[in-house]
Amino acid sequence: MASVLVIEDNADNLELIKVILEAHGYQVRHAATGREGVDQALILPPDFILLDIQLPDIDGEEVLRRIRKKEHGRPIPVIAVTSYAMSGDRERLLAAGCNGYIEKPIDPGTIIDQIKNVVYE
Repeated sequence: MASVLVIEDNADNLELIKVILEAHGYQVRHAATGREGVDQALILPPDFILLDIQLPDIDGEEVLRRIRKKEHGRPIPVIAVTSYAMSGDRERLLAAGCNGYIEKPIDPGTIIDQIKNVVYE
């Protein structure tokens, strides 16, 4: 069973993502802050990470930098899941080291395919 770390501070978004992932056989762990997410990712690396960009302590880009700074954090696929939809945001996050980008609101009908396109291809 593949494990995923969801770094998300919004309870409603987390619940939606968790229900979808668990229904597709993923083992889901959660962090509500950026610092907690970095710690979890580096202590017990998941198969991939879904990363909110707007977090209450450090933003998702800083979370990504801290994970990528560590050798065992570099190969973990990280998918930004964000409501940032401004021109250039996708490109900026991909250039910063994200492997994929999913816009909120999350589409329950397509998120698994979006994840698979990033993580397994």
